[in-house]
Amino acid sequence: MLLKKNFLLTGKPGVGKTTIIKNLIPKLKNAGGFFTEEIREKGKRIGFKILTLNGKEGILARKEEGVYKVGSYSVNMKDLEEIAVKAVIQAIKEKEIVVIDEIGKMEILSNKFREAVIEALDSRKVVLGVIHREDSGFFKEIKERNDVELLEVRFDNRDEISKKLEKFLKI
Repeated sequence: MLLKKNFLLTGKPGVGKTTIIKNLIPKLKNAGGFFTEEIREKGKRIGFKILTLNGKEGILARKEEGVYKVGSYSVNMKDLEEIAVKAVIQAIKEKEIVVIDEIGKMEILSNKFREAVIEALDSRKVVLGVIHREDSGFFKEIKERNDVELLEVRFDNRDEISKKLEKFLKI
């Protein structure tokens, strides 16, 4: 049996997938990549930002007019490719763990992002990430890989999943 080295969290929005990743990041000794955070104004979500583990920041999407739309958000392809994709590629080259939060509808609009995800999963590095719940197309292809451990996060199991990941990652 193939040892699974790619750990992808999935689940309903707001269940705590990114929170698990963000809580693990400070404990990881040799990791790179990126995670996302909401951008809020007056209590309302207006977009998402990209934060790399080496301190770079950019805008993933905002509620504004743009070429690449997902729902009411316009995806900032420039920051996605120049910040998030570069962080993933750099992590593959220099680190032991590649963090990808998230493999979602906005991110997969970029062919460069899709290629970086496949490169990370195919590498010898451990991948810790979040993947959209949808089970079709690119998402299905990733989820069906023999080297992917898909972990469905729910409110009642998120602490258990976090502990399982800590144990595997030896942190």
